Amino acid sequence: MSRNDVITTSPECRDWMTLHTAAAMEGARVSAFSMYQYVEKNTHTTQVPAKNKKRKENAVQLSKSSKKPKRRRSCVLDVKDSKEEEIVMKPNEAERPLRSGRQVEGPALHTLLTDLAKVHNSRERAGKLFEWLIHPVPLQSFFRDIWEKKPALIRRHNPEYYKGLFSTAEFDRILRDDDVQFGVNLDVTSYRNGKRETHNPPGRALPFTVWDFYKNGCSLRLLNPQAFSITVWNVLSILQEHFGSMAGANVYLTPAGTQGFAPHYDDIEAFIIQLEGRKHWRVYNPRSEDEVLPVASSPNFSQSEIGEPSLEVVLEAGDLLYFPRGFIHQGDCLPDAHSLHITISSYQKNSWGDLLQKLVPAALEMAMEEDIEFRQGLPLDYLTYMGVQNSDKEDSRKAQFTEHLLSLMKKLAKYAPVDAAVDQKAKEFLHDCLPPVLTPEEQASSVYSAPTRIEDGKARDVTAHIKPETKIRLLRDGIARLCSEGDAVFLCHTVDNSRVYHKEELKSFEVLPEHTDAMEFLIHSYPDFVSVGSLPCDSFKEKASLAELLFERGLIHTCEPLLFS
Repeated sequence: MSRNDVITTSPECRDWMTLHTAAAMEGARVSAFSMYQYVEKNTHTTQVPAKNKKRKENAVQLSKSSKKPKRRRSCVLDVKDSKEEEIVMKPNEAERPLRSGRQVEGPALHTLLTDLAKVHNSRERAGKLFEWLIHPVPLQSFFRDIWEKKPALIRRHNPEYYKGLFSTAEFDRILRDDDVQFGVNLDVTSYRNGKRETHNPPGRALPFTVWDFYKNGCSLRLLNPQAFSITVWNVLSILQEHFGSMAGANVYLTPAGTQGFAPHYDDIEAFIIQLEGRKHWRVYNPRSEDEVLPVASSPNFSQSEIGEPSLEVVLEAGDLLYFPRGFIHQGDCLPDAHSLHITISSYQKNSWGDLLQKLVPAALEMAMEEDIEFRQGLPLDYLTYMGVQNSDKEDSRKAQFTEHLLSLMKKLAKYAPVDAAVDQKAKEFLHDCLPPVLTPEEQASSVYSAPTRIEDGKARDVTAHIKPETKIRLLRDGIARLCSEGDAVFLCHTVDNSRVYHKEELKSFEVLPEHTDAMEFLIHSYPDFVSVGSLPCDSFKEKASLAELLFERGLIHTCEPLLFS
């Protein structure tokens, strides 16, 4: 299904819990499959119309607020010499680089990832990794005071803090060992005298050509580095669970004394992680309310269009700069140092409005099916007093028309199939996700370490012995989700996703009616292991068949390695 497809449900489905409650009162058991089937009975698909860039009627733009937003005060975050826990939040002092703070220590990335692999709960693992990313800023403070609100600079005075995430040496290794294509995986760019240019030749990006561009002052942007770097893949695959939204990345390598990109804003939350060298950044407040948390990235701006920066800093290795979507930014290298940074991003198209784009058309379709008031005809003469050409015309009928329309919009809410719309967002997220990088424990106790092999012309150890006492759980929290399509229930998952964004279709398979309760039980049991014998199926044969299926698909692992024959 496409991004704009929405599943709508029949009238009986809107409160599917009624079915469960009624059955419980009668002492009857209602299977999860029955509920999913009930919710999706008479399912329809509604296409959401494409959104126009400008809202216009009859070539006249509808009135929009051009009010300038309140000035957002940027924060420079530093650590005092006395206590690591004390955070100084200094608004608008980024113009003077802070060098008085103590060095912020933290575990090396390799050590951190090794330790995180021992954390039993993958969601807790994701939270700990994000805490390290923004350390020493407390997690709660970041999301309460900074997230989606204002830029923040975290100075660490520790060039080794992010060591191991990515490097110029790895960039060179990727160019030599991997099939990097200009325009697909790598962009060559420049920004000189107010003009932004892309210099991509066709074909493979070989070191001989790439480093010649770099020598001549061009910036290099490596797209989708997680497709080439296991470490970046691992970091992003963990962080996506913390955000509940795709975590992506680009790597930027810029020669000394140059700039590769024009001022612009993005439609993502951006974490600029300085890995090598230094880079001078200027960040500008959104120019109007329309540009606060925008739904799409901007075109390139000229310097005259953006005013004065609200934050101006020089990032050094180990520093982090965060800014929300809608904040215009530009970065250039100082004459004495190159720059390598990675931008980690998330929360693209993950707003209330994006959910409503799925929900409202579905609610409207349902309302028109069920409520005659939505199907009654418009007034015969409404075109004579409504519309832009009549906007300055005084007519009492306008108020009546608008009042009736607003009453229908309020009434629309009761038809909204919220769960179905949320499931559509969840399916998009699962499709966006990177596959997991397995921990040693997950690897050793899953199908990926099965001793199955060919030996002397015979297949050996092809049967996994699953017993009632065998304990299983999903590989990760959120790695799979039950979704209904028509009368069937499917398990959508991420384990077979590609490291290349949307290279494959969303992965799913149908769950049999006798397995739906057990699958739901298994999802909700995470992070605990549960015995196969405790799965809510009618017979052990059904329990074992589900466990075998999930093991074979690589979706579960066992508390102890299985025996094979």
